[in-house]
Amino acid sequence: MDWGMKNRLSQVIQPDGHCFFLPIDHGYFQGPTRCLEKPGETIKPLLPYCDALFVTRGVLRSCVDPANSKPIVLRVSGCTSVVGKDLANEALTTSIEEIIRLNASAVGVSVFVGSDYEHETLLNLAELANECEDYGIPVMAVTAVGRELEKRGARYLALACRIAAELGARVVKTYWCEEDFDKVVNSCPVPVIVAGGPKCETELEVFEFVYDGMQKGAIGINLGRNVWQNAHPVAMARALRAIVHENATAKEAHELFNDVRNSQ
Repeated sequence: MDWGMKNRLSQVIQPDGHCFFLPIDHGYFQGPTRCLEKPGETIKPLLPYCDALFVTRGVLRSCVDPANSKPIVLRVSGCTSVVGKDLANEALTTSIEEIIRLNASAVGVSVFVGSDYEHETLLNLAELANECEDYGIPVMAVTAVGRELEKRGARYLALACRIAAELGARVVKTYWCEEDFDKVVNSCPVPVIVAGGPKCETELEVFEFVYDGMQKGAIGINLGRNVWQNAHPVAMARALRAIVHENATAKEAHELFNDVRNSQ
């Protein structure tokens, strides 16, 4: 691995080998999203607790302060919406020149294994990896999204993650599953990051799946809605950071969440 690739990965993955990405890219397919109507205001109190932002170039330019930000994982796939026929029909949206111009530390692209657009989205990943490797920019593949989210068993997740790694992803973001998540992680030759998925019913539920995912080998998390749609987003961010970077248990994180919430 060359110096530039190592350097960029070190910006988003901390010295302890763990990471907490805060995604605010949801508008690229679902438009105005509750609590993300003004992304800049949403993220401002959360920046101290996350390690990187996962964001589109439009929101990055218009809503993120370039002088007071965190490393950027740039969302570079899209061109579908929730009112369209199929969210899996994505294309690459951002050139390598734009990625460099925006000083992204990494880029993220979705792949839809098992969908009608499996070939197209896997080719997007392969072509992006070809370009980004030339410039030392790591690619994060986002798996098991859209309708494929219903296939969240370990067998499917392991298949999708391994294929993404084989095609050149340096990091894979996927969903936690209750059974055999360690097999998903252990069969993927690159680091795995746990996605948040649909908003959970309780804070403890979030802490429990994050803790379990970390214990089973994930290097970090990429959680958005379960943070900024919570009534106490700062408390959520602090508690999740404690699990990721301070080895807190789910119970300890929940206690921290309540302490922070009650002090606000």
